[in-house]
Amino acid sequence: MKMSHLIRVMCLAGFLACSTSVRAWDYEGHRIVNELALASLPKDFPAFVHEPAAAERIAFLAGEPDRWRNVPGDLPISHVNGMDHYLDLEELAEAGLDPATVPSYRYDFAVQFALGRAAHAANFSPIDPEKNTDHSREWPGFAPWAIAEYYGKLKSAFSYLKAYQEAGHSDEIANAQANILYVMGVMGHYVGDCSQPLHATIHHHGWVGANPNGYTTWVGIHAWIDGGLIGKARITPDVILPRVIPATLIPLTPRADGRDPMFVATMDYILGTNKLVEPLYQLQKAGKLGDDKVTHSTEGKTIHEKRPVTDEGRAFIETQLLRGGEMLGAIWYTAWRNAQPDTYLKASLLKRQAAALPTPAKAAP
Repeated sequence: MKMSHLIRVMCLAGFLACSTSVRAWDYEGHRIVNELALASLPKDFPAFVHEPAAAERIAFLAGEPDRWRNVPGDLPISHVNGMDHYLDLEELAEAGLDPATVPSYRYDFAVQFALGRAAHAANFSPIDPEKNTDHSREWPGFAPWAIAEYYGKLKSAFSYLKAYQEAGHSDEIANAQANILYVMGVMGHYVGDCSQPLHATIHHHGWVGANPNGYTTWVGIHAWIDGGLIGKARITPDVILPRVIPATLIPLTPRADGRDPMFVATMDYILGTNKLVEPLYQLQKAGKLGDDKVTHSTEGKTIHEKRPVTDEGRAFIETQLLRGGEMLGAIWYTAWRNAQPDTYLKASLLKRQAAALPTPAKAAP
């Protein structure tokens, strides 16, 4: 192999290693979440979603936001999309903020966090510009805001679908249905991300800071949870589907604090995920997640100890995939049930229909 080709191969391998290490669930895991969500939908949910081609489209789109990250150097999309995949919850407290009160508007929160970070600068490590080309390290992530925004997009899509259905516009009905499949599939990625504990914490690539319990600082733990474990344990939708329960509506009662109820429900979901960060690290420390144990002998040799995925480790991951699927199904169901026909569009369609009517012939004088 020529040296120039070898260098290109090595650079590509390095890029792939870095790009996959920041994801929550690999493609197979994200497909599982979307497929479990589809299985949770009630029988009266729009039937077109369950048609084989539509279900496959939704499952395929589970990987779309990660595919947006596969083009190196595309910093604008990396900046806006990358931070939607996670929320480093501990950083909120470090900025003097409480997740129970942060604004449900993305940019209101951004202002609040920036001010809090500046006021508590001692709580944050200096940012290395060479590791921050996408300008993301100033922020804790925006996952709950992204999910709440996708809920709004899906609700809108169901609203205009209902308007087209009432008017009987078949071509536009088909386009509206295609849009719904797209939004359902893509938003599933972010909901799935937030069921992976390492996407709800500052300890996303190994334990950082004080570590009295001796948890691993291995940066590869993230990639291992995302896909290595799922592949080694051969986790598939079939083994989880029997545990799926029917989707229920997320309560959207107006709140006294004015925050969006869907955003609050999403934040609560992520807070629940964050509580599982330390149990996940405990499983890894106990050798229950199937990652090889690497030690170094006194002679300087590297020793790899093969470890199986235990039933406890497998159950932990399956439960989180299921939890993501059930939350996603609930959001889809709530969007459909709360979508009223788009009144503005209905009025426009009535005007279009009236304009299309033949002009009455004038009576002869």
